[in-house]
Amino acid sequence: MRLVHAADLHLDSPLRGLARLGDSELAGTLRAATRRACENLVDAVVDHRADALLLAGDVYDGDWKDYATGAFFVRQLSRLHDEGIPVFLINGNHDAESEITRSLRLPPNTHRLSVQAPETVVLDDVGLAVHGQGFARRAVLENLVPAYPDRIPGLVNAGMLHTSVQGDDRHDTYAPCRPEDLSGCGYEYFALGHVHEQRTVCDGPHKAAFSGNLQGRHPQERGPKGALLVEVEPGGPASIEPLVLDVARWELVEVDITGLAGADEVFDAAGAALRERCVQAAPRAVVAQVTLHGAGPAAAELTETERVRTELDLAAGQAGAVLEKIRNRTRPPADALAVDPELTAAVSAAAAGLAGDPDRIRELAAPLDREVGRRLREAGLLDLRDDARLAALAHEAEQQLLARMAGTEGDR
Repeated sequence: MRLVHAADLHLDSPLRGLARLGDSELAGTLRAATRRACENLVDAVVDHRADALLLAGDVYDGDWKDYATGAFFVRQLSRLHDEGIPVFLINGNHDAESEITRSLRLPPNTHRLSVQAPETVVLDDVGLAVHGQGFARRAVLENLVPAYPDRIPGLVNAGMLHTSVQGDDRHDTYAPCRPEDLSGCGYEYFALGHVHEQRTVCDGPHKAAFSGNLQGRHPQERGPKGALLVEVEPGGPASIEPLVLDVARWELVEVDITGLAGADEVFDAAGAALRERCVQAAPRAVVAQVTLHGAGPAAAELTETERVRTELDLAAGQAGAVLEKIRNRTRPPADALAVDPELTAAVSAAAAGLAGDPDRIRELAAPLDREVGRRLREAGLLDLRDDARLAALAHEAEQQLLARMAGTEGDR
């Protein structure tokens, strides 16, 4: 049997970090990316002649009231209905608060599993039993798995759950469970949603896995995104193959300046890394963040912010990418700082004192926050009320000032 497992479509979710792109063609591509990725999913289900599609929650993105979003989703399910492919769906935490989830009628091929208790749907003609429970409310904090039914002998048994498996503190805690809870059900496969990275939770004869989301929606959701193709037979271990379905890709490019003689070599290294990422992602659009780090003589030149931005913008454009953000975490070599140890120590102490005084740093940031803070937050660029980010900015300013001092000393 061949199943396709996907989750966390977050249809029409607003992508963050697009302010610099304005109304460009790429900005339009990114804003439509979740829909195009959903279309890619349906194409993959048909092309692989899958026996069923399992959608493990968060089709929608919270209290989203645009019914055009729901109508689009129904059209995609109808394509699968026309192909005779059943769809199994559970509500995730975002779906639980969605007006669209409660109101739209789904095609006959779609089975939305109960939110009141674990439900089993059996397709005898396919030889498939699907067990699952959706979220009746956003914050489901209890472990749902102990109530899941026993496997049905002679069929492929697939479980579905939207969950944060215990031990993963990077995601909000919903329907927490242990890996042994999942494997203990004895199902051939457990399709999980909520975590946006593809990873296997249980290996062996009773696999459980997160498919990740279909499309990265902000710079922290980097790399290939998509679904899982699951091949399985009754009583046998499932095999899993990633399906890459994203339309655009966020990438982080890190350039270590250690050993590079000057800024030109740094820009060349960044350009080479950007070209490599674009080749790997082709034909998808690439939106990149570049982090410069390490210690080297180029650090002094890299304090020229406008030059760095211009050069890296050009390098990204030549590679076929768009530059979304630059982080400069470079520092001069230790011997360069030795020219005036008292002064450099005073700079470092002042930066450390500022970073360790949230009240003071918020006071300094307050005028800027009042003027442009909301727009910066909405664009996903900077939260001037985030103490940790403000402290990091103080340390970045320290490194840039030390690099500039070292460069000035070296020019004398």
